[in-house]
Amino acid sequence: MIAGVCAGLAARYGWRTGRVRLVFVLSCLLPGPQFVAYIVLWALMPRSP
Repeated sequence: MIAGVCAGLAARYGWRTGRVRLVFVLSCLLPGPQFVAYIVLWALMPRSP
């Protein structure tokens, strides 16, 4: 909802947006670079019209 990264990924792969967001939030509980990946995707993904 912040930058549309999860919605963009869901639209690209035909997944449900809510599930992608849930997976991202749950993955943030694990150690790793999830926030860095989100920021990189935010910068790289094209803007929707």
